[in-house]
Amino acid sequence: MKTLQFETGDGIHRVSGIVVYCGKDIAITIGGGDTPHVGAASVASPRQSLRKDGTISASASVLCVMGHKDDMPARKAALRFASELNTNVVVSVGLHIDNPKESDFSAIQNNFDSLLDMISEGLKRESI
Repeated sequence: MKTLQFETGDGIHRVSGIVVYCGKDIAITIGGGDTPHVGAASVASPRQSLRKDGTISASASVLCVMGHKDDMPARKAALRFASELNTNVVVSVGLHIDNPKESDFSAIQNNFDSLLDMISEGLKRESI
């Protein structure tokens, strides 16, 4: 299986991602902050958009580890990549900062979004 790695940010705001090609499908693990972990996982499958305009959308299911709040980022990433790439995608996310300040939330969120853009560009270059 082929893998790609991506990283952005510094210190406790660093967010890293590993993409694993599983045939035509992909698995992505994203972690960051003080303690990267598995906080939630989402599986998304592409489908025709409900707008019936020929575009591809996706549907997702999410499992979240009790007490964690990584479900929304995992779902966001899985839906994005399943619809962009028209393939099945599983994404696990675990972002954690001990005793965060308000500015830590926005910094790690911005780095998470930047990482998704980096992954998207990297996958387009690989043209799966």
